[in-house]
Amino acid sequence: MIDTHDYEVKIKQAKKFLSQGNKVKFTMRFKGREMSNDMGKNVLNNILEDLEGLIKIDSEPKLEGRQMMMMVSPA
Repeated sequence: MIDTHDYEVKIKQAKKFLSQGNKVKFTMRFKGREMSNDMGKNVLNNILEDLEGLIKIDSEPKLEGRQMMMMVSPA
């Protein structure tokens, strides 16, 4: 669950870090029933679409316990 404004701020910050040559790690924490939905995977896929052309995927979105993580670096 993320609001559109919060999402846009995170994308803007990620673009800033990537333009400086830094890697970006996206982490989503789940609570309760959020684990059963694919919403987290959908949000990370949306991030990949929004940053397409700017990034190279270092690690695909993967679930580790109650967190889903993904690492990207500048293209």
